[in-house]
Parts: sequence; structure tokens; C-alpha cells
Amino acid sequence: LKALADRLAEAMAEHLHRQVRLDYWGYAANESLDNHDLIRERYRGIRPAPGYPACPDHTEKQTLFDLLSGYDNCGVSLTDSFAMLPTATVSGWYFSHPQARYFSVGTVGADQVQTLAPRKSMSAEELSNWLAPVLA
Repeated sequence: LKALADRLAEAMAEHLHRQVRLDYWGYAANESLDNHDLIRERYRGIRPAPGYPACPDHTEKQTLFDLLSGYDNCGVSLTDSFAMLPTATVSGWYFSHPQARYFSVGTVGADQVQTLAPRKSMSAEELSNWLAPVLA
């Protein structure tokens, strides 16, 4: 049941991304892609999400939830480790620029942690804990 719920959440995110491309933002109103093209991500724009390779910092979910009043608007909450509840929930951002492409963040150096920590109002140690999987 959990696997099915996770797949449905991802499918809904993909469906909403299609609606954004075709209707809401309309930047790809003439898009006509088959399943093969969709799987190969041959559409314009991307939808990266916190915790994935392009955005490994899970703490950005808090910023997203604060901006959108996540709990008040849809009943989704964050745990202390920034997991979303209910568990079959996804979040992210849409970028429509024609040159937007998925990417992976490489390893993060200690110097980068030192400069980023104050901008996130965190200590370097706290930020290092959150970014442990991608630290050099």
C-alpha cells in the first residue's frame, strides 16, 4: 500500500507538471509527447525537489512550507528530520526556462559550508550534519 501511495504521489506531481506546462503557465501549450518522451524527460522545464541530487539540502523544505503555509493549505507537515507527513507526499519547484536541465550537486567542501551556514542562520556544524551525504 505504501509503495502504491508513493507511486500515485509521484504520478500526480508529473500530471500537475504537465498541467503547468500546457495550461496554467502555458509555455508548452502545443506539447505532444508520448510515454517514451515523458520518461526521457523531453519536455521543457524541470521539477527538482529538496533531498534529490539537484537539491540535496532537505532543510529547504522548511522554507518552501513557510512560503506556502503547507500545513494550513493542504494538511502536510514536516518532521524534525524534514520528512513530510503523510509519507506519500512530494514537494519541489517548477522551472520553465527552455535551458533548464536536471543536474546533480557534486561534493560540498568545508569552505562552502562555512559561507552557506550564516546565510541559512545555522552553525557550520549543524549544516554539515544536514549535508553529510554530499560533504567532501
